[in-house]
Amino acid sequence: MFPIILFYAIFAIVVLNFLFEQLLDYKNAQWFSKPIPELLSDVYNTNKYQQQQRYKFENYRFGIISSSVSFVLMCLMLVFNGFAFVNQIALQITDYVILQTLLFFGICFGVMFIISIPFSIFDTFVIEKRYGFNTITPKLFITDIIKSLLLNTIISGALLALIVYIYLLTTTYFWLLAWILIASFSIFMGIFYSTLIVPLFNKQTQLEVGDLKTAIMNFAEKAGFSISNIFVIDGSKRSTKANAYFTGLGKRKRIVLYDTLINEMTTNEIVAVIAHEIGHFTHKHIYKSMFYGFVQMGVMLIIFGYFASSNALSAALGVEAATFHIALIAFAIIYSPISTILSIFSNKQSRKNEYQADNFTKEHGVSASLITALKKLSSHNMSNLTPHPWTVFFEYSHPPLYERVKNLVIGTILE
Repeated sequence: MFPIILFYAIFAIVVLNFLFEQLLDYKNAQWFSKPIPELLSDVYNTNKYQQQQRYKFENYRFGIISSSVSFVLMCLMLVFNGFAFVNQIALQITDYVILQTLLFFGICFGVMFIISIPFSIFDTFVIEKRYGFNTITPKLFITDIIKSLLLNTIISGALLALIVYIYLLTTTYFWLLAWILIASFSIFMGIFYSTLIVPLFNKQTQLEVGDLKTAIMNFAEKAGFSISNIFVIDGSKRSTKANAYFTGLGKRKRIVLYDTLINEMTTNEIVAVIAHEIGHFTHKHIYKSMFYGFVQMGVMLIIFGYFASSNALSAALGVEAATFHIALIAFAIIYSPISTILSIFSNKQSRKNEYQADNFTKEHGVSASLITALKKLSSHNMSNLTPHPWTVFFEYSHPPLYERVKNLVIGTILE
């Protein structure tokens, strides 16, 4: 009886999650055409704003279709015991538990990957191309897919195999050993991602000596921030959208500027964007976010470790005996409402961190340049200037542009 109750609970969660996401998107779409606040009146001219409206609505309609396909597929898998069917295939191929788990997830994610390809092609070569963003060639698009698939298979497969091995080794300390493994890998990738993974997809070159590099180094020195690695990444070979970010930890931290950002902004604006990122480091936001993420992950692993050997959890998806990978799927769905609640708090803290980083630019006299930089980025990337408050509350890790500009112009905002 209990497995049946669990099944209906899992199915209800899937349905409610989908409906809730659709409601948020619908409410947000209703606000697309709201009047732009006076503080942002210079972001779009009339023609660009009309184009932005079309872009947002087209993405909204496309999102409905793609999410609906995923929803229907999940419902079919639940109603017709699809996960049990895939599990049976894995059991027929091998008796080795770790290989069974790898085969199970390989088949599931392989099918999802194949289904997602047409949507990715349409998004990239129709929508993004139509609005002048896409610059990727079909050859590079295919190469990216192959590289990403191989990379994810190797890394995810190795991590999953180790996690299952730990579970088979000890259920008592499973959560602790799995937590140490995942946390260690996350720290490792935080340190070496830019030198190990990024070069597989993009070319990174040291920023040439000149006015821009001198301005960045001078500001960093004045702000008491040590940085020697400033790189330019060839983002323009895939998209015209601009970006900049910090990566790495400790002595391996580096500034990465998209070539599109350099072409779009003035030296003062780029310095202001980097000042914002330095503000994050100064306030130790990176380390605080990592710590919060590790704590959350530990709690999740403790709960999962307790239920992983539950026959009822696996039986809810049509498999009588407790099976690690089936229990993981069921648990992921059941845990998703908790994850949503936790994300509300993490997003709220993240938005607070953004205000603090913005205020750092104000303290160092470059907030005016940050405002023009943020406006340029929003205009260039056709960002939504009037998001619905519900969407901001549940989904935004950054404050809306209006709130950021208001904070920089009028005063400090702390959520």
